[in-house]
Amino acid sequence: MSMSGSNAPFITLGRHLKYVREQLQQSLEEVAGAVEIDEHTLQHIEAGQEKPAEEILLLLISYYGLQDQQAVQLWELADYGAEAPEQIKPDIDPMQGKAVVVLLAVDTRTMYSDGVDININPAGLTLSFTQATGKGQAAPIARVGMSLEQAIEVNRTLQIALIKAQLNGPKQLPPQTL
Repeated sequence: MSMSGSNAPFITLGRHLKYVREQLQQSLEEVAGAVEIDEHTLQHIEAGQEKPAEEILLLLISYYGLQDQQAVQLWELADYGAEAPEQIKPDIDPMQGKAVVVLLAVDTRTMYSDGVDININPAGLTLSFTQATGKGQAAPIARVGMSLEQAIEVNRTLQIALIKAQLNGPKQLPPQTL
């Protein structure tokens, strides 16, 4: 059965979303769980048989760490008839003429992780932090994306912090004097 444009009007959008998911080596189950939709719904979206709700597409864009033109392009492919939301619109820095996307953190609480997966591509690096579940599996708890240049700086800063922590030793209360 072939999917013509009339049977699957969102096939280009679906193909893009599937390509990004596969490049990030994420399963349908992982992504569907992360954005809290049914796995079959994600399958239909990737097949171009179903248009995602606006908030689902925004969650996918955020989960995949898509920025700038790629995020806006996906929004336009969905054909919502509305201008792209502010959180995915590139901001133009007049000083450099370079597009910058600002994503605001929704939850600033500290999340503790016992695992991390690192994905690197020409555009940058994504850290996917995980927490072990009672079923012997790892559940994603946070994702952070950055350019390769920024990753090098983060690595350098982390190394310095770890060396300082080792040199200073654990913090202890001074001994009591009587």
